[in-house]
Amino acid sequence: MTLVTSESDLEALYGTANLASTAKEIDHVCEHYARLIEASPFVAVATSGPEGLDCSPRGDRGPVVRIDTPRRLTMPDRRGNNRIDTLRNIVRDPRIALLFLIPGSGTTVRVNGRAAVSVDPQLIASFEVEGQRPRSVIVIDVERVYFQCARAIVRSRIWDGATHLDPATLPTPGDILATLSEERVGGAAYDAEWPERARKTLW
Repeated sequence: MTLVTSESDLEALYGTANLASTAKEIDHVCEHYARLIEASPFVAVATSGPEGLDCSPRGDRGPVVRIDTPRRLTMPDRRGNNRIDTLRNIVRDPRIALLFLIPGSGTTVRVNGRAAVSVDPQLIASFEVEGQRPRSVIVIDVERVYFQCARAIVRSRIWDGATHLDPATLPTPGDILATLSEERVGGAAYDAEWPERARKTLW
């Protein structure tokens, strides 16, 4: 196997980035980027900690983050599995990267910055949904913002219903848990109970 091990070798292989690749990057959320971010109900959140990297999916009803200022975003930490991998990383290493997906659009938006975990009561209350409040809110100070071209979305055909798989052809969470835990947890009952469990704990 032949590996590339230096930046100079990479640059020789790929050449120089064109103007469009660099002109799109700014240090704040401008009007155009704001419209894209506000159209996104889903974001992949990447963080780093001593154990390594983590990438976590986040979704919400309507915009997945709130744009407080051109240089600050806030995102409620909605209920989940309580692993708190993302939050654990943030309190030890504030670096964060976000990739926003917009259903039906090929354009994605990337935001890099630094984050903190807030338990400010007023901020938490502002994200209440159906009587439920998040336990904390992730506050993101924006450092870099840019859009990503649509090639990956076009190649993957992710929004094309004709390419969507029948979930019945894939392993279920219950199947995976049962196998990995040697039947201590999971199985058909876990899958059957999931819709009601999710309904009660969505927010």
